[in-house]
Amino acid sequence: MRTAIALLITLVFVMIISVSIGYGLTQLKNASNVVSEEKSLYQNTMLLDDVLEMLKGSPELLHLADSNASEDLYFFLQSSASLPLKLSDRDVILSFESARSKLNINTLNKSNEGLFRSYFSQHMIGESYLSVLKECMSINQAKEGYNNQYTSALFDENPELFRDYIASKKHLDIINDFYIREYGETHLKEIPFEKLFSYGLYPAQEIDLNYISPDVWELILDVSKERAIMLAQGAGNYHTLDDLDLSSREQKNLKRFRTTFFAPELLVKISIVQEKKVSNIYFRYDIKQKRGYDFVFEL
Repeated sequence: MRTAIALLITLVFVMIISVSIGYGLTQLKNASNVVSEEKSLYQNTMLLDDVLEMLKGSPELLHLADSNASEDLYFFLQSSASLPLKLSDRDVILSFESARSKLNINTLNKSNEGLFRSYFSQHMIGESYLSVLKECMSINQAKEGYNNQYTSALFDENPELFRDYIASKKHLDIINDFYIREYGETHLKEIPFEKLFSYGLYPAQEIDLNYISPDVWELILDVSKERAIMLAQGAGNYHTLDDLDLSSREQKNLKRFRTTFFAPELLVKISIVQEKKVSNIYFRYDIKQKRGYDFVFEL
């Protein structure tokens, strides 16, 4: 009996020690991952500083800041869309595009709601989708006199979901996933959101008509896909409204949005590949102010 008790006690101690070692190894692994991520973040922050200094001193961008010419900006984006760099331990790719080529989804308001509705209707998405979107835009919609009463179960399922404005593509993905489950409208998956919308608390920013995609043209003018493609093909050649050759209805629709023919602002993406791991940095760069903002790190 004593031998059995001693053996049992030994087994218990072995189990306790095994659990302790396993827990310790897990904590060590987690700590190692944290250190690795912190090191990566530090390196990427240093790289970001170098890229910002490079942009501030770029002769091409200094010329753009002085020229105020849409042709010069278009030529820069066409010739410098992607720049590969080789560092000692990392491969880096810089990508540039116009920061005003997409429509901020938070632009949705009473004035242009009909155009949003028509666009989604053409893609077989019901009117309930706009109601769900507006529930997530309390700051903007309150200015337009909306009641901000929640008619969907979105916030019942996601009580901590941000509801002042739609802040990012990931934020919209949560909304879209809920909408598809709740209303069964799978056609929403076919909407090219990556070409259509930008996000954040800047709905009043102008969109640059020299860079918007056919999908944006289709929404803001309420035109066919063919007409939208034709307008997009004139990119880089628009200086005035006359250059667009719009019908009176199209002109009326366009006035519901803030637009420009020259917006010297870049959307910069830095892709870093190190030891088969890819991380990205996104930010907007104001060419005239020589300033970056809205920084996003994806490690």
